[in-house]
Amino acid sequence: MPTASTCGASSCSVLDPRHGSTRIRDAGAARPPLIAPTEEEWRAMTSAERERLLVRILDALSHPQSAMAEGRPHYKARRRAIDMLTLHFGATGRVIYLADKLAVVYPGEEAFVPDILAVLDVPQPEDDPRMAWVVADEGRGLSMVLEVLHQGNRNKDLVANVERYARLGIPEYFVYDRLRQQVHGYRLPEPDAARYQRIVPQMGRHASSVLGLDLAVVGDRLQFFHGMAELFGSADLIGRLKGMMESLEARTEQAQAQAEQAQAQAEQAMAGLREAILAALSMRQIPCLDDARARLLACQEPATLQRWLLRAMSAGSLDEIFAE
Repeated sequence: MPTASTCGASSCSVLDPRHGSTRIRDAGAARPPLIAPTEEEWRAMTSAERERLLVRILDALSHPQSAMAEGRPHYKARRRAIDMLTLHFGATGRVIYLADKLAVVYPGEEAFVPDILAVLDVPQPEDDPRMAWVVADEGRGLSMVLEVLHQGNRNKDLVANVERYARLGIPEYFVYDRLRQQVHGYRLPEPDAARYQRIVPQMGRHASSVLGLDLAVVGDRLQFFHGMAELFGSADLIGRLKGMMESLEARTEQAQAQAEQAQAQAEQAMAGLREAILAALSMRQIPCLDDARARLLACQEPATLQRWLLRAMSAGSLDEIFAE
């Protein structure tokens, strides 16, 4: 059974699918690169051997110290970006596969784990069974890669990856330099080109032909734009909904307060009408009997009270005042 290996001056990493192990000779190098099997070698493996090999690749690509060095700013920027893209393409129905921190295996190449990857015309399964994006199995490479650079290796993201991803034929590559709040964009001028050309920003935006979106730094965050509209992540939408609810509650409370104030003013006005009627009756020496007083106090219609007041100024009896 074939093995995949890479040997340098100081070290050699051998991926052996038969034993599911990674043997490192000459331990002078802490972690030599892992070269994936060629497509022919991959086809010769059984399913079990491929799975064991992927497990070893994933294990070898797991760097706890590197992950911790990325820090929360790197994690939050990456998760916000994948969240915005996932929500956008889910809403538009465009067929595109998105993943973050998924191992990528090109035949005969060093395996790598980009922060965010996109592949056009591949459905996004709800429960993705992939352990890695294996080009030999998928039949296609990546369409776009986005790396978030914070405290990491600037030479890797801005020099080595620019050369490597172009050589692999990845059409677009973006770097969000969070530390310096910049976006770097690269695109293959032709499908068979071997070198990237820089994407020249327009009005501060870097256009992605793959995504059909623009990338820009707004404030201290990476933002995607679809035309003039900003894309929002889950947290942004929740914040906006919370703000709308708070605004609605405030308007409801304000309307309620205004209604209560209006009711109080109406009550005050009707109380003044009742007092005016009683004063008119007293001035004209017309006794206000208990039944008439109760009817007067129970009336809640301003128009009726106003009519009674006008009658009280000239009527000769209570019957005339309260007549229907």
